[in-house]
Amino acid sequence: MTTPTGTSGGGIIFFSFVAALFLTIVPLPAWAGELRPEWVALFLIYWCMALPQRVGVGTAWIVGLFLDVLRGALLGQHALALTVTAYLSIKLHQRIRVYPVWQQALSVLVLVTLYQLLVLWISGTIGKPASRWTYWLPSLTSTLTWPFVYVVLRSLRQSFRVS
Repeated sequence: MTTPTGTSGGGIIFFSFVAALFLTIVPLPAWAGELRPEWVALFLIYWCMALPQRVGVGTAWIVGLFLDVLRGALLGQHALALTVTAYLSIKLHQRIRVYPVWQQALSVLVLVTLYQLLVLWISGTIGKPASRWTYWLPSLTSTLTWPFVYVVLRSLRQSFRVS
């Protein structure tokens, strides 16, 4: 699929976000549910770093609204948090991209923790009770998952010549 500007691969980006949303809602055992990485945030960070001219704040807002609906959250809660995450990913993408993958994972730890902090803050403002310490485990599992996500999405981007 080619657009008038000569860029291609929009379908791959779209389907990767669909896969991330699917991974977010796939049923897991109770003990594993607390360890689920923040798939949507990970995929968004990757695409914002790889193609900041194509995936940005608007994409983050739309994907965040879908995530709000899937999780039954306050409409706009995840959208706002993902928008801030996308903005920071785009602002820092030239620095983060030159790091080795393990250092990128540390940057991802900070971005995903910020994302979770914003979601928690919004939940607190609407009166939801504070979460347990296990709320922060997805930040750690997202950090550990980042090298895998990075390699898979980069391989997809190169195979389908997404630009």
